[in-house]
Amino acid sequence: MAKKIQDQYIWGTGRRKTAVARVRIKDGSGKFLVNNRELAEYFRTETECSRACEPLKTVQLHEAIDVHVTARGGGCAAQAGAIALGIARALVLRNPEHEQVLRDAKYLTRDSRQKERKKYGRAAARRSFQFSKR
Repeated sequence: MAKKIQDQYIWGTGRRKTAVARVRIKDGSGKFLVNNRELAEYFRTETECSRACEPLKTVQLHEAIDVHVTARGGGCAAQAGAIALGIARALVLRNPEHEQVLRDAKYLTRDSRQKERKKYGRAAARRSFQFSKR
C-alpha cells in the first residue's frame, strides 16, 4: 500500500497486471524520474507519459512535487497505470483532502484485471484448436 517515511519522502505502491511501481514523492520543482530516467525518455508515447502524470495534474501539483519511481514487470501501459496508482496513494498520504477528488476521478481504484490462464485442451485461455470437418 502506501506509507510515510522520514526524509520528507512519502511512499506509495501501485500495481497493474504484473507491473509494480514503488513511488516516492516530496515537495520540489516537478522533476519526474522513472528508473533513474526522465519520464519522456522512459515512456516512448505521449499517452503513457500523460497516464502516469494524471493524478498530479488532477490535484494541480505537477509542478510542485518531485517524483521518483522504481517500476518492474509488465509492459509500458501496465507500468504507467501502476505509477498513476502509486502517485495517487502517496498524494492521499501527503494531504488527505485530495482523497475524494482522486477517488472521483478513479485514480485510487486498483484495476484488478489480469491475464487469464491457459486451459488444458485449448489453444489458449478460451481459443480452441482449429476444427476440421473433413
